Amino acid sequence: MSVLLRRVGNHIGHNTSKLCLIQPHHIAGRQVCPPVCVLSAGLKNFPIPRNYDHVEIPEQSKLKFYQRVPDLVKHVREPRGIKMLRGPADPEQTVLIGKQYGIKALSPGLMRWGHFEMIRLTINRRMDTKTMWAKWRIEAPYKPLTKKGQGHRMGGGKGAIDHYVTPIKQDRIIVEMGGKIDFEVVHPMLREIAQKLPFQAKVVTQEMLEEEEREEEWRRENNQNEFTFEDVVKKNMMGCSQHISKYDREWFGKYQ
Repeated sequence: MSVLLRRVGNHIGHNTSKLCLIQPHHIAGRQVCPPVCVLSAGLKNFPIPRNYDHVEIPEQSKLKFYQRVPDLVKHVREPRGIKMLRGPADPEQTVLIGKQYGIKALSPGLMRWGHFEMIRLTINRRMDTKTMWAKWRIEAPYKPLTKKGQGHRMGGGKGAIDHYVTPIKQDRIIVEMGGKIDFEVVHPMLREIAQKLPFQAKVVTQEMLEEEEREEEWRRENNQNEFTFEDVVKKNMMGCSQHISKYDREWFGKYQ
């Protein structure tokens, strides 16, 4: 071993790359190389990246355009339909199909066409179609809302149709994303969208949804209170049925 060549610079975070020549010594007729001290200030331990070989990217990876006005033969002026916002969403509307990332509604509300465009443009402009995909989980605006003109007198029947909205129930998934990407890549994008929605929403993953189910099951099993809201309503304790709404009798205070 005549000369030991060691390349430094790329391994310790420096911009320069030099070759250090270390001359060996001869001790008792034997060739001995002196100890080498390598700087470790720039060395970092990165976690092993996840394997996304099982993830398939669909052909239509971007969010499709939704029309502002639905294609109807006759536009009917409907009632307000507050019942379309009450209660929980259907079970198939509260799960992630791709088992990755999405936005979940924490309260009911109405989404206009402008909110759909905000979501579509924000995601389609920032996503990489080779490694990412996005999908709508809600319908296009279909419910008409009426409005009378400015300064119009009272009476005269129901006003004309002003715009269309999509009713959103609590716990429903709004939009879903996935692909060969980590959660840290899509979280800023989805968080920005969730903050601009007209109701409370948050970014969720499949692990978060499973953790919420386990936590709810644990609370139900380890509840030490003898009188739960459900027992009080079912047994009509203290005549509480006269003071609660019919929705509390059905959902026991969880939904409005």
